[in-house]
Amino acid sequence: MRFGILTAFALCVTVAAPAFAQGSLLDPNSATQQQLAAVPGLAPLAAQIVAKRPYASPAAFDAVLAAGNLTPQQRTQVYLRAWVPMNLNTATPQDIMLIPGMSTRMMNEFREYKPYKSIGQFRYEIGKYVPKTEVARLEQYVLVPK
Repeated sequence: MRFGILTAFALCVTVAAPAFAQGSLLDPNSATQQQLAAVPGLAPLAAQIVAKRPYASPAAFDAVLAAGNLTPQQRTQVYLRAWVPMNLNTATPQDIMLIPGMSTRMMNEFREYKPYKSIGQFRYEIGKYVPKTEVARLEQYVLVPK
């Protein structure tokens, strides 16, 4: 039964979340002010985003966007273009839930397999529940430090 529910979730996320090219997300810790300003909704905040670096987590970046009066929906749109890569082994539920299209059920799957030893392990474990294209999309948001 668990696999059936997660498979249905995967199909919903795959349809609802836009496709990405691998590695296409800007990292707010290293992107230039001009690159950040090109992200829809970030032009008025780009200088402030650069000034408040570094961001230790997606939640820290989210707090700056929220303080800049971006709605949750606007912030989700930003996360389709710019994201602070999160360490799978230290990410909080709040960090994970900021990933566009994330559900509580999938967040729990991310956490179930900690500690991750490699990104390959992430691909394998999460690949049990979602198609390869969705694993590739989710992989843009995470990292496993060596």
